[in-house]
Amino acid sequence: MSLRVCVLGSGSKGNATLVATEKTRLLVDAGLSRRETFARLAAVGERAGDFGAILISHEHMDHVNGLRVLASDLKVPIYATQLTRQVIPWRPKAGLFELITPGEKFPVGDIEVTPFSIPHDAIDPVAFTLESQGIKIGVVTDLGYVHEVVKQRVKGCHCLIFESNHDLDMLKVGPYPWHVKQRVMSRHGHLSNLATADFLTADFDGAAQVLVLAHLSETNNHPEIARLTAEQALAQRPGGERAVLHLASQTSPTQVFHFG
Repeated sequence: MSLRVCVLGSGSKGNATLVATEKTRLLVDAGLSRRETFARLAAVGERAGDFGAILISHEHMDHVNGLRVLASDLKVPIYATQLTRQVIPWRPKAGLFELITPGEKFPVGDIEVTPFSIPHDAIDPVAFTLESQGIKIGVVTDLGYVHEVVKQRVKGCHCLIFESNHDLDMLKVGPYPWHVKQRVMSRHGHLSNLATADFLTADFDGAAQVLVLAHLSETNNHPEIARLTAEQALAQRPGGERAVLHLASQTSPTQVFHFG
């Protein structure tokens, strides 16, 4: 038995992550089109069908843009909070939705899912941990700061997918209007490379074998800046094995990470 994880795409143009066991396959967010989602699954040797559910973190279009067509095609339940369901800009049949509550675990097949609240400018945003066969995965993006709930929920993750959205200097001199820059930098915006580095230095428990930096801005970040900042933070941690660092991309899937 094993657990597989692949970030199919991550960024402001679409987010989706595959988490799968031999019995259950989940899609975390549905921000890519059906065609792109299936193409990226095929590119990493994963079949397109047989999903047990789609988990939705929040209603922003880069997380739900492909939901209508994917849900119709896959015919699987969509797990979202009640407030998120109410504002998703598409009204499927009520029976397709399974309502979730932050902090309350629920099973999908042999995967136990725990949603937990995060600070972001959506109506009821959540991140997720997913556990099966003693393996724990964290999918944590779209948050303005790392509060205590996040620090506690991600402890013990064997694979942690974590936001490193922007370089502060690039954002400040970049093309975004000032009000958008303020939003991104706010406590309900997105994590900067430095904020993620602070977490990795001070609060990351070091348990993860794989650390994936995600939701990198194509305008206000550069992969090598994000990588170097995280590597420097990890190097400051006391001795012991360090997580293998990977970067998620907007344009292509990561490799499939195998655990167990």
